[in-house]
Amino acid sequence: MLKIATILPYKENYSKKKAAAASLWVYDFFRHSSLRKNNYIFGTTNEKDYLSDNYINIKIKGSKLTSTTNQYCNELIKKIDGKKFDLVEIHNRPLVFNILKDKLDSNFIIYFHNDPLSMKGSKSSEERINLLNKVEKIIFVSEWVQKRFFIDLDKRLINKTEVVYPSIHKQNRLIKKEKKIVFVGKLNTSKGYDLYRDAIIKILNEFQEWKAYSIGDERRDKPVIKHKNHIELGWLSHKEVLDFLCKTEIAVVPSRWEEPFGRTALEASSRGCATIISNRGGLPETSDHCFILKKLDFKNLYNIIKKLITNPKLRLDYQKKGFSNVKHITKENSLLIDDIRKSLFINYKLNLIKNKLKIINIYNLGQKLNHRLYNISVGKKFTNGFIRNGHDVLEISDRDFIKQNRHFSLNSTSSKFQNYLIETFKNYNPDLLFFGHTNNIYLDTLENIKNLNKNIIISQWNEDPIMKSLKDSKANIKKISYYGKLVDHNFITTHPSIFFKQNNNIKNLHFMFVPVDKNIECFDVFNLKPRKDIFYAMSHGVNRATLKKGKSDSRIYFLNSLIKKINGINYDFYGFENKEPIWGDEFYNALTNSKMGLNLSRGLPTKYYSSNRIASLIGNGLMTFIDKRTSLNEIFTSKEVVFYTNIADLSDKIKFYKQNDILRKKIAKEGKKKYFELFNEKKISNYIIKKSFGEKIDLF
Repeated sequence: MLKIATILPYKENYSKKKAAAASLWVYDFFRHSSLRKNNYIFGTTNEKDYLSDNYINIKIKGSKLTSTTNQYCNELIKKIDGKKFDLVEIHNRPLVFNILKDKLDSNFIIYFHNDPLSMKGSKSSEERINLLNKVEKIIFVSEWVQKRFFIDLDKRLINKTEVVYPSIHKQNRLIKKEKKIVFVGKLNTSKGYDLYRDAIIKILNEFQEWKAYSIGDERRDKPVIKHKNHIELGWLSHKEVLDFLCKTEIAVVPSRWEEPFGRTALEASSRGCATIISNRGGLPETSDHCFILKKLDFKNLYNIIKKLITNPKLRLDYQKKGFSNVKHITKENSLLIDDIRKSLFINYKLNLIKNKLKIINIYNLGQKLNHRLYNISVGKKFTNGFIRNGHDVLEISDRDFIKQNRHFSLNSTSSKFQNYLIETFKNYNPDLLFFGHTNNIYLDTLENIKNLNKNIIISQWNEDPIMKSLKDSKANIKKISYYGKLVDHNFITTHPSIFFKQNNNIKNLHFMFVPVDKNIECFDVFNLKPRKDIFYAMSHGVNRATLKKGKSDSRIYFLNSLIKKINGINYDFYGFENKEPIWGDEFYNALTNSKMGLNLSRGLPTKYYSSNRIASLIGNGLMTFIDKRTSLNEIFTSKEVVFYTNIADLSDKIKFYKQNDILRKKIAKEGKKKYFELFNEKKISNYIIKKSFGEKIDLF
């Protein structure tokens, strides 16, 4: 496990009573980190109520001969040097990084909580380029802070940085509110406290049943609010602030200052306050459900507060939306930070000249089946995608190897295959080992491969369905689970939430969509003149080319019911009613002779799952019907595919689009366009690589 030293700014108060933004950030993410056992936090405070037990307090003796920064760094070096920390994380102090970088043999992350252009060590473009060259990763608390850092810099350098927002945990329920309005923060004009004062006095005079509060302090001159219904509470602990916000109707954050983020706004909105913010700095990034002041003056602030008071329905609407749609969740962002940390130690070897990967792709090439599966081979599409992205790929067909090497021998063919894999690995030395739908690789073989190269990344994929309604699902889950905890990443074509509901705890589980390939899905049926109306092809197992006697599943009952309702429709269904399944070129000859396609998969409709025939249908330009219960309407719109709710709805829509060729062709064309934009072989392969190597990337 990684050993991490987290360094707070000098005098950052890591205590329960007086913790400020950076301390709260560190504590929140520490609590939910999978790496917390070896994470030590360093800082300075005179308080004793530390936020966590892993805190190490640094004491320095005052000296006029050297700066407090140098003294702090010298003491840190004494504490850290020799402890073999894998990672040193420095919060908000680029100067501290510049000193420690030359003294400590570790990887470094810098976190910026404030405007980099206002801080020593990152004000000039030269200083910021120096940081980018020396540090492993820079993390910003908002996009606004990130943009400030890259002023006058080449934006292509941004790939060495991330944005991870300050976060909050969600409450289980919305607590009954009291007629309270609150301001939380420094009680000064930079924070807009004078605007709050002027607006709130007028509000309290007008609405005497309401009370207003101020939480915070200010040592310098501050605006004073004199009103019987206003109470200044002073500094409160973080927990006390959150408890107060839970009962408050309206929160006000009218900052003049360019807020790097604005944690108060996030917290207030998450606790169900109707929250008013200014449009400064990173404040708009805190929540999607705040009132933003168009003009920063007390009159505008007064008008919005009054509007919320006099319109309870509007006020409640904003409260509920903010409470239910918390934008930045601590647990989620803690996982993100851990992933960023871990990614620094993958150190996969790239070809230094071409900057490309070497990949071994293990799957069933179907040689023993005379390549009749070429058009539905997901493994082949992965290879094409890897190569088109510029990587080098070595393909291995495990099933073909075993079949071709079966003969009388003292050693089993499976054992020979293990030796073949290991020796091939030694010769090729790949960066990524990628395999799918196999149980022919021994766990010991994967362990040996990892021992040969500790930096190797191993990922597996599985395109079979995972759902309770299907008996085969248990076997599929077992296949995934067999390798699931040993490989680094797992890719499946059912939404992972379905997998987790079945009490399986496989690490790094990712959803992938069946890819289309420009060389395989190469027809535009919407430009042709097919003779048939609707196409559907059901197989009885890809290794079985013919109908299996006595085989029955829900699709057969569905098709029987559908046929009775589509009189006059020229359907072309295979693997059904004694009509043999079709493969290879025969499959394409039939597919391109139909106007529309039915995407019907085994088992009950399940979130995002589809058989790989979906790529053949939509990708070749057939207008395709999909059950709405698959939730694929979250990806495709009704202008791209046709969703149905039941057999009656499907039959009506088949009849309708048979009579509406122009609309049918338009939908088919848009569907193919959308599919290729989102899930072409290059994008899916790139997504798999980035996920496998720990980068943050969304599929769509």
